[in-house]
Amino acid sequence: MIFIDLFLGFFLVGLFTFGGGYAAIPLIRETVLSYAWLDEATLTYMIAISESTPGPIMVNLATYIGSSQAGLLGAIVATVAVVTPSFVIILLIMTLLKRFLQKRGVQAVFDGLKPCVSGIIVATGIWMTISNVGGGNVNVKALIIALILAIIMLLSRIIKKKRLSPIVLICLSALCGVIVYGI
Repeated sequence: MIFIDLFLGFFLVGLFTFGGGYAAIPLIRETVLSYAWLDEATLTYMIAISESTPGPIMVNLATYIGSSQAGLLGAIVATVAVVTPSFVIILLIMTLLKRFLQKRGVQAVFDGLKPCVSGIIVATGIWMTISNVGGGNVNVKALIIALILAIIMLLSRIIKKKRLSPIVLICLSALCGVIVYGI
């Protein structure tokens, strides 16, 4: 039954994801492709849309995939499944393990996980770049937008000595998309 598959698939994603939504993308990708809920291209588009919409990317992806497979109830099942492990773990940590987190061994584990999470995020970025540029189908307009945004970010760091807000970058991306794809 689709609801059980959605719950189990996204529960496991939520249970085994460390480092936030971007670190979850490989697990979501593997789950979605193994159940054949979406194809590779549709998943890539949904990742981009989920990054641009309010809320955590992992929750946005779960909601969309659940909705596309089983309507409103599927969206609810997938969303609840993906957030339940984090909710329970945080609840346990806050109530039972507050002192435990201050121990050096536990901190060492978390310090060891940080480079792993960074590597997963970088690998996901490389995978998305290759999947969008691979096969000789280079989207020149998308490259123009990326170049424009990179220049704006660099100029902001050089001139203002600080990074641009993610909100400003999203708005600039939308504006560039309208200009580049509208022409």
